[in-house]
Amino acid sequence: MSSTPEVAAAANLAAVRCYVDAWLAGDFPAMMATYADDFVVHWFGDNPFAKTYQGKAEAIPALMAFTQRTGRRLVEVVDVTAGPARAVVIVREAVTIDGIEREIERVLVYRTEAGLLAECWVYDQDQRLVDAALSS
Repeated sequence: MSSTPEVAAAANLAAVRCYVDAWLAGDFPAMMATYADDFVVHWFGDNPFAKTYQGKAEAIPALMAFTQRTGRRLVEVVDVTAGPARAVVIVREAVTIDGIEREIERVLVYRTEAGLLAECWVYDQDQRLVDAALSS
């Protein structure tokens, strides 16, 4: 099947919108259903979580451990956009470090495949803060 850049961008946007809508609704099973079985997450930084996670079996426990460690919660979805190659979600999240809640922006860049999230690169506004939270 041939596809135009516009069709590819619309498909990428539809895939991340499903994810974002489930996140906003607090529907964890629906969020996980947007991930392909071989979903890959790339986390950057200088902390124990900084690595590439291959497949749902690695990625989901890492995401859950990050949430447990930081008490992270979604504050707002700032923007959702997509082009023919990638989709981008910008969020504001609250994280708790040493008992103090702080807000950070995170940029989540996705590659989609067959209507599912296939790969994610996580970019944090304050990488030093995230590194400190995950290294303590």
